[in-house]
Amino acid sequence: MEHGMTVSLVDTLKNKLDYDQLTNCMRCGFCLPACPTFRETGLEAESPRGRIALMKAAVDGIMQPDAAFEEQMDHCLACRACEPACPAGVKYGQLIEQTRDSIEQHTVRHRWWVKSARKMAFEGLFPHPRRMRLLGGALKFYQKSGLQKLTQGTGIMNLFPDELKGMEKIMPEATGTGVIKEIGVRHPAKGEKIATVGLFRGCIMDIMFTGTNVNTVRLLTEAGFEVVIPDEQTCCGALHAHSGEGGGAKKLAKSNIRAFKDLGVDWIVSNAGGCGALLIEYDHLLHDDPQWKDDAAWFASRAVDVAKLVVEHGRVPYFEADSQAGVRITYQDSCHVRNVMKSSEAPRKLMRSVEGVQFVEMEDSDRCCGSAGIYNLTQPDMAGQLLDRKMDCAKNTAAQYMITSNPGCLLQMKLGISKSGMENEMKAVHLVDFLYENMADKK
Repeated sequence: MEHGMTVSLVDTLKNKLDYDQLTNCMRCGFCLPACPTFRETGLEAESPRGRIALMKAAVDGIMQPDAAFEEQMDHCLACRACEPACPAGVKYGQLIEQTRDSIEQHTVRHRWWVKSARKMAFEGLFPHPRRMRLLGGALKFYQKSGLQKLTQGTGIMNLFPDELKGMEKIMPEATGTGVIKEIGVRHPAKGEKIATVGLFRGCIMDIMFTGTNVNTVRLLTEAGFEVVIPDEQTCCGALHAHSGEGGGAKKLAKSNIRAFKDLGVDWIVSNAGGCGALLIEYDHLLHDDPQWKDDAAWFASRAVDVAKLVVEHGRVPYFEADSQAGVRITYQDSCHVRNVMKSSEAPRKLMRSVEGVQFVEMEDSDRCCGSAGIYNLTQPDMAGQLLDRKMDCAKNTAAQYMITSNPGCLLQMKLGISKSGMENEMKAVHLVDFLYENMADKK
């Protein structure tokens, strides 16, 4: 039975993997120093080059993709830092997603409750905005009713793994509303309109970081953009794509393309790196679907990070820090914003434009923090190692604010600050929130 399963996985890998990308890898090793897991372990198999070699060996019939093969693919953060470093332009991110999609169809490692939880999250929750808002409302009740304090005070959270206990402690205030119920669907530009942009609100983003979505609209209108927020949009599908649920990701992509194309927007803006990185690759996700190929290309060509849009196409507002004593800030790159959305200079330019702040570049700011979607929950040991190193670099900046451009990174930074006992020294904030709070003309 096990042999039959393995052969079936080989066939699926052969059908799904882009063999040209496998053979494009020249094994030069430029990816090695860019890869967080290789830098932590020094193991060839923990590098992009090593994982590509394993993929190719499985497809070529040289090795059988067993449990160790599956485990090695799970160890990858999918941060895609290897892609900018690769002289051959290998699309490693696409290969790892294709491999995980293949594995997910055949794996026997998931326990029954894992399968049930995945089905509930990927099919029953994330694709349904109303259900996500109900979840947000439940979390808000948990936080505001005293249940959270009771849970923490009685030690109930000690029954859960440390990584879940830590995340529960630093969880932001949830809402059951979302950005549309807070401020509406359409927002005119201030001054002469430059373009019309559609805000991608996200699913988790909209219930856990509603205020950031609201501030994104305010920042964009101040920069000269009319903003519309289509209520028909849904989850981006990134967690699906990264977790081997390719079919679900495609279904969600089609819903989002339809929602934004009906509005005819000039840009589709994202304030979450994990979401944005998939949005700009909807063309690849649906490249083999003749009915959706052109519309997916339309969508992908318009998806952009909020900072990049403001810097390259908008009117940069005037920012001035409220503090007269001067503020030190630093920045943790979102891997997907930097490596996939190609937006690393724009956030820095905006931060440096704030009067009264001193921007301090953090060592290894481009190195993954260990969040990587739900990686910090599924691979807590490696994620913890990466976070510990990140906080050592953060301490050296002596910054009061740790700024980032992705909700997952933001939560990971909050967790790192908490674990390091730095709550009185440093605060983690989203770039948009920091900019809005220091916008000279907020009214």
